[in-house]
Amino acid sequence: MIETDIIIIGAGPVGLFTVFEAGLVKLKCHLIDSLPQPGGQLTEIYPKKPIYDIPGYPEVMAGELVDKLLEQASPFKPGFTLGESAVTIEETDDDQFIVTTNKGTEHKAPVIMIAGGLGVFEPRKPPVEKLADYEENGVEYIIRDPNIYQGKRVVVAGGGDSALDWSIYLVENNIAKELSLVHRRSSFRGHLDSVQKVMDLADKGDIQLITEAEVVGLNGNGVLNSVEIKHKDGSQITKETDHFIPLFGLKPTLGPIATWGLEIEKNAIKVDTRDYSTNRPGIYAIGDVNTYEGKLKLILCGFHEGTIAVQSAFARIHPDKKNVLKYTTVNGVNGFE
Repeated sequence: MIETDIIIIGAGPVGLFTVFEAGLVKLKCHLIDSLPQPGGQLTEIYPKKPIYDIPGYPEVMAGELVDKLLEQASPFKPGFTLGESAVTIEETDDDQFIVTTNKGTEHKAPVIMIAGGLGVFEPRKPPVEKLADYEENGVEYIIRDPNIYQGKRVVVAGGGDSALDWSIYLVENNIAKELSLVHRRSSFRGHLDSVQKVMDLADKGDIQLITEAEVVGLNGNGVLNSVEIKHKDGSQITKETDHFIPLFGLKPTLGPIATWGLEIEKNAIKVDTRDYSTNRPGIYAIGDVNTYEGKLKLILCGFHEGTIAVQSAFARIHPDKKNVLKYTTVNGVNGFE
């Protein structure tokens, strides 16, 4: 059982900043996220996309913002349960909550903050026959451990940042023995630097670039050994491979959140804008996962919501204490640890 002051469900930018705000009032946080690393969409979908509306940053790459948020939160030593989804929430007799994940990990705290962005992310799967038969047997939708591709033949499909960046990573770090990148168009949607790097690696023969084509079939006896690739002109080739990784992004769904007894409106959690609390006392919803009149789905709005929710959480956890607002410009950060 992992015990803390605040369980934060979702380790995206809003959840990470909330760790910092909680630390300023001496509240400990533990974050749960279904993705294998912190950062949410910023890390998983567009780490090299620029963001322009973060105060103090005229432009910041999404991945860099996550790094800065982790650095900002680090003095307060947050805990992480990554690669696991929060499935159930139970209330105890002593006004605490127990959150259990799909892998059975239990977490206990008097306050829960749901910062799940747009919800649980599920991979967008290509319409390839028998795709499910090879899941975990050569087909992966998310790269959790790059080392499993050491010395392997890999086919990556996709045209966005994730497909480009992982192709570059697996080649430049001498992990994949052979890497092919398949994309149904001739141009890519990813960051220009990544596109150019892939082109350069293709010119050197380090990446086999197959454009205007898509994977249409899989072969193997229980374990993947080749893929069928169909070109736009109708011609088809068989490509021997150990792994097929379709990286077509992730689609959000509320998932288990919808079963937690919260008031839901238009696939989001209704909150009281006084403190972003839900209809269940002790449970708050911050960031893109919540809804209220005038809601804007912006990271900076989520930062505000998390800040206000922490003040309310402090009053719930310490009803006999008065929280006097202290400015970091006066106390610094070390003064709050």
